[in-house]
Amino acid sequence: MAKRKTRTNPTSRVRSQGLVRKTLRIAVRVGLVVVALGLLVMFLGRFVPPLTTPYMFAEGRKLGGVSYEWVALEDVAPVMARSVVAAEDANFCTHWGFDMVAIREAIEDGGTRGASTLSQQTVKNLYLWHGRNYTRKAAEALLTPVLEGLWPKRRIIEVYLNIAEFDSGVFGVKAAAAHYFGVSPDALSATQAARLAAILPSPKTRSASRPSDFVRKRTRAIIDGAATIRRDGRAACFES
Repeated sequence: MAKRKTRTNPTSRVRSQGLVRKTLRIAVRVGLVVVALGLLVMFLGRFVPPLTTPYMFAEGRKLGGVSYEWVALEDVAPVMARSVVAAEDANFCTHWGFDMVAIREAIEDGGTRGASTLSQQTVKNLYLWHGRNYTRKAAEALLTPVLEGLWPKRRIIEVYLNIAEFDSGVFGVKAAAAHYFGVSPDALSATQAARLAAILPSPKTRSASRPSDFVRKRTRAIIDGAATIRRDGRAACFES
């Protein structure tokens, strides 16, 4: 006996296609809302000091609290910003979020040196989580140009200095200046600023008040670098 062909109900097919289109429209709208909210949050970050960050919050829960207090950039010794730029991102004023020269040098060096800019680090510290994984790096790569487009360079360095970790549970230059040297951030000397910058890549294993030989050597290099970028104009974008 020949099998009868099962016919698809046209009405059912139309309903199914309509449901797919409706689902796609909802997904697109939700995606647009998420993007809009993200842009709004980043735009507000240009003016509003952050109360905390994901990493700061996690450390606070682990340690039972953190030391953090916002300070405006004009209340920080100018040499502090120059020292951080000299140590972490000498071309900060000339790139758009990614230092292609540093990236090429890192690749040629076999990936043993870092090429992350201050803009990338600000995005990671303020909006993302720590750790090495492709998801975080992809999010960082997407958000960094947006940050550069929405914020002036001066704001980026201001936020970076305020949320960077300088010791276990010590966040921001104001807490760091008091923690290591017992001074306010506007009283930091060139040597003190350079020492704080020298410990930033590894703040939990280095000390600004009890510097190792490596930190002392790096401090001297940062002092020279900070003076150089001031002379050649590479500090102009964040110095008023």
